[in-house]
Amino acid sequence: MTQLSELTTLHVGGAAQRIIYATTEAELIGAVRECDETGTPLLVLGGGSNVLVGDQGFAGTVVVVQTQGNSYEIDACSGGMLQVAAGVNWDEFVAFTLEKNLANLESLSGIPGTIGAAPIQNIGAYGHEVGEVIARVRAYDRLKKEVHTFTASECGFEYRSSLFKNEPERYVIVDVTFQLRRGELSLPVLYKELADALGVEVGARVPTQELREKVLEIRRNKGMLYSSADQNWSAGSFFTNPIVSEQIAASLPSDAPRFAQPDGRVKLSAAWLMQNAGITKGMSHGGAKISDKHVLALTNSGHATAQDLIELARIAQEKVKAHFGIELTPEVRLINATL
Repeated sequence: MTQLSELTTLHVGGAAQRIIYATTEAELIGAVRECDETGTPLLVLGGGSNVLVGDQGFAGTVVVVQTQGNSYEIDACSGGMLQVAAGVNWDEFVAFTLEKNLANLESLSGIPGTIGAAPIQNIGAYGHEVGEVIARVRAYDRLKKEVHTFTASECGFEYRSSLFKNEPERYVIVDVTFQLRRGELSLPVLYKELADALGVEVGARVPTQELREKVLEIRRNKGMLYSSADQNWSAGSFFTNPIVSEQIAASLPSDAPRFAQPDGRVKLSAAWLMQNAGITKGMSHGGAKISDKHVLALTNSGHATAQDLIELARIAQEKVKAHFGIELTPEVRLINATL
């Protein structure tokens, strides 16, 4: 039996009862339909970069999405429309768009995973989210047993969430169509950390390739670029940044980072909350460790179990709750594991 630790970036997880590698849309939908018709538990995996599977593994069928290919039209005025298969590597796609002189994805460079996972989590970084540039999503509806095309407005995009995340057992992403701007300058740089690293003011635009390289450099320095050779494996940020009321935000110390949201609430920094609640870089539990580079990355130093990571995450949650009354929510999807 294949261990799911071999298919996830955290390198933990027990055995899968059965694994299917779907390389075409027909294979992907066929495997899902077969599981539904036979009542077999189903787990769909892309790059395995945002998932923590329990040590007992998965008693069902794991479908690994490896579909490839894209089609695109690029116009000098309107930009580019690119329809991309769910199994395509995310960062390779970002690099491809820059090669085609297309902008708007540069700040999302270096995020691990696949195209199909991007709309589910509404991945984002440095003030921009993928939902801003998605035109439509094609997904197999397991309830209606048909492929449906969702417009961007139907996807329910929110901070690190979407319709697909809210109904995880219903939809399987088949492909995603992006609408990108033609040009060599990036979207406005919204985060001071990134602006300072680039030597520009917040709100400035820089060449897209320059911004991509700087984002990759920052992520590398934070231990947020996945490498199978680096035995400090992680799933990137383990927790989402909490969004709270103005009253709760006002109760925090003045140096706590705050980001106003359109609905009047305030986004906080999960990393700041953890650090100021006593969670330090290098803190460990069993084989699990808080990254030496960034407190939000919980890592497997080479011999961690899934339970080690769960216990370390629980310690972080409890400390933040005790100090600030705020509960951190995992960004990582938990399979046969609970906090």
